[in-house]
Amino acid sequence: MSIDSILEQQRRYHEERERLMDTMTKEMLRKKATHREQINSEHMVKLLLDRYAETSARLKESYDDKDGSRKKEIEALSGPNEFTEYYTRLKNIRQYYPKNSSEEIAIPMSIEYEQFMKQLQETEDGEPLALANFTDEEGYGRFLDLHLCYETYLNIKGLEKLDYLTYLQKFDRLFEIPKDRKTHEYRQYLFEHLFPYLLDFLKRCKPLINIDKDLTHIRQEFELKWDQGIFPGWPKETGGALTKGGAPLDLSGFSSWEELASVGLDRLKSALSALGMKCGGTLEERAKRLFTTKDKSVEDLDPSLFMKDANKTKRGMKDTLRHKEIAGMEAQIYRVVDLLSEQRVATLDNVRRKQARAGETHSDEEDIGGGDVSDDDSDTEESGMIYNPKNLPVGWDGKPIPYWLYKLHGLNMYFNCEICGNHTYRGPKAFQRHFSEWRHAHGMRCLGIPNTAHFANITSIEDALGLWNKIKSNKDDERWKPETEEEFEDSMGNVVNKRTYDDLRKQGLL
Repeated sequence: MSIDSILEQQRRYHEERERLMDTMTKEMLRKKATHREQINSEHMVKLLLDRYAETSARLKESYDDKDGSRKKEIEALSGPNEFTEYYTRLKNIRQYYPKNSSEEIAIPMSIEYEQFMKQLQETEDGEPLALANFTDEEGYGRFLDLHLCYETYLNIKGLEKLDYLTYLQKFDRLFEIPKDRKTHEYRQYLFEHLFPYLLDFLKRCKPLINIDKDLTHIRQEFELKWDQGIFPGWPKETGGALTKGGAPLDLSGFSSWEELASVGLDRLKSALSALGMKCGGTLEERAKRLFTTKDKSVEDLDPSLFMKDANKTKRGMKDTLRHKEIAGMEAQIYRVVDLLSEQRVATLDNVRRKQARAGETHSDEEDIGGGDVSDDDSDTEESGMIYNPKNLPVGWDGKPIPYWLYKLHGLNMYFNCEICGNHTYRGPKAFQRHFSEWRHAHGMRCLGIPNTAHFANITSIEDALGLWNKIKSNKDDERWKPETEEEFEDSMGNVVNKRTYDDLRKQGLL
């Protein structure tokens, strides 16, 4: 049971909207010292903005007054018996609380918002609250973590193999990929890996951007560009339908169907057949039918001009829809990457910095003096180069790993693989893992050798070829030879092989 009236609820909604607006204004004007505070602040404003929209929707619903309760209440308050209504409500209030003594007293809205903001700003331990979940590689929204997308990209057949740094520079240049290489695997790469990650990262990194509305506008622009044939990477076919259909007749040299009729019935029939169009009728009908295809694409022609081929038409429409779906996803990726341009530049700088610090060196690290690497606990978000005199590899936090961990993993040892093009691997773990990776598998394929367990720990081309020849010879020796291993029985019951049996039979001794 509630004693709040409709007008009281509306008043509370108005008060809540004003306090939400005031809180959002104060939060946006508050200075943020670090990148983490900036992202947390945007997420807080997003929460308040969602609550503001929810409160506004409830307020509008109450003003719509679909059940007429607000109108009845106003009439009761403004009618001739307003004092009677007043005392009746006062009596209900006095009777309500003795009967519902267990109900808590409402907290003033000002105190409620103070507690709400305090909970958002810090946890019970006094530590800053993480309002968004980021991986260690993402640095709380500062960098992109496209390693999984990069691995998926490498497994797509027909695409150029890139290193991770080059991939970060070119992963949004989808218009450079030929249309015939955008296969089903490429579609899965866009729809299930690249776009979902970028969209999710954008919502976590920049929650105040109304990306859904923005993508709706992008899809509308894409429809116009697709119809005009000007979308990057998907040009509209030009040169007429004959060029697309591969017919042997070029219409660019004919200005009218009368000139086209001069080529003859058989020539017209051949050109119409190559297009899949109806090739019957008189010379005049064939010439007119073929001349209508000049400077037009197959999609722009009247379907009644074509022969009935349901499967071919259905397949062509399906391919067109699939291409349009992929192109539409590319348009959305272009927009999301544009919004994440700042994070992308920071990611490139971060990867270059890590590669420079953890660059492979062939000097002997055994002579490096002992002692622990100094651990600087200061905030390095905006700092420059980190002090690293021993040139140790950099961890996920951008700092050099401890020296004991460096020795434990054997990162001071280098292993060279001739099959991989004399590529050097740092540490035994990376060396053992590389036998199942693409670089070693590619080198084995170039040698014509299957990458099986027989060739584990073999890095020399000469050793690999020698072992492969030995395996092939052993397989030849183990192969069944019918001349010597197939057995026959003569009339006396003697068991001999096939060669002996044939010799005895030729001599007539059986």
